[in-house]
Amino acid sequence: MKKLVLVVILVLTSILIFTGCKSDEDRLYVFNWGEYIDPEVISIFEEETGIKIIYEEYEDNESMYPKVKNAIVPYDVVFPSEYMVEQMIKEDLLYPLNFDNIPNFDLINNRFKNFDFDPNNTYSVPYMWGTLGILYNTTMVDDVVDSWDILWNDKYTNNILMTNSIRDAFAVPLKMLGYSINTTNENELEEAKQLLIEQKPLVQGYFIDQMRDKMINNEAALAVTWNGEAIYTMEENEDLAYVVPKEGSNMWIDLVVIPKTSKNKDNAEKFINFLCRTDIALMNTEYIGYSTPHIEAKSLLDEGLRNDPAAYPSDDLLDRCEVFTDVGETREVYNQKWLEIKID
Repeated sequence: MKKLVLVVILVLTSILIFTGCKSDEDRLYVFNWGEYIDPEVISIFEEETGIKIIYEEYEDNESMYPKVKNAIVPYDVVFPSEYMVEQMIKEDLLYPLNFDNIPNFDLINNRFKNFDFDPNNTYSVPYMWGTLGILYNTTMVDDVVDSWDILWNDKYTNNILMTNSIRDAFAVPLKMLGYSINTTNENELEEAKQLLIEQKPLVQGYFIDQMRDKMINNEAALAVTWNGEAIYTMEENEDLAYVVPKEGSNMWIDLVVIPKTSKNKDNAEKFINFLCRTDIALMNTEYIGYSTPHIEAKSLLDEGLRNDPAAYPSDDLLDRCEVFTDVGETREVYNQKWLEIKID
């Protein structure tokens, strides 16, 4: 009887192990920014493929990076920004992509391919793009909003929302000072830090996700944010407007990559190709509100949105913008100075 029980246990254990392995093969661990995909897109993919999406969100690149680097979860698909892609490539954290499995990559506008942070897009596929600028309430702001320096006007004390993203926050004073947003010069970063400390008494808080509701509900006059957030809030509150200041700003690109934590690279590439399908790219850009690099999806957008300079700015404006690059060891300087700003 004992031998029979042992045999039964071993058989059941083998079945569970086999089932577990099969289950793992039919799962994808997706790690994305908050509210950065249409939930229906996930459902469609699961229904079409039988692959279960295990979905998790993060607030910024800096909180995503250590989880991927330390393999906290076997993530299969992640959506880092351009400078973080560059850093992850340097640290050998990403798989090269097999574009035989991603034929829909051809539908991505060439303008958003082959940047220096990933030549030939060996490791990444563009997902969304946009600009960093100022969202403001036209009933609460009676000055011309065309420069970053309005964020230092004490008339708007406690009515200014700053971004809680380190690189984006530093981009504001760096552009005011005429410096590159990719500077590695510690003296320039110290000047930028001092400006942010000087601004701090005027700031209501440092936000990302909460900014939307605050601006929609007229709880602040000015906010540093991304154009997609601005477009969404302007649809909810007709008194809001968005501008990229004359000093220039950041043109950002978020991309899709496969970290080496992935145990399902083929299925991950299947998911990336799915995201590049015209109908899916259209669903995502309409849901999220950010600009799509997908040629056909953009052409199918409502004409008003397609021609909205907040969503699809002119080449002249983009020429005044920079794409973030990895600043190497200087990223620790950025982190330390950000901490000094927060605790000052």
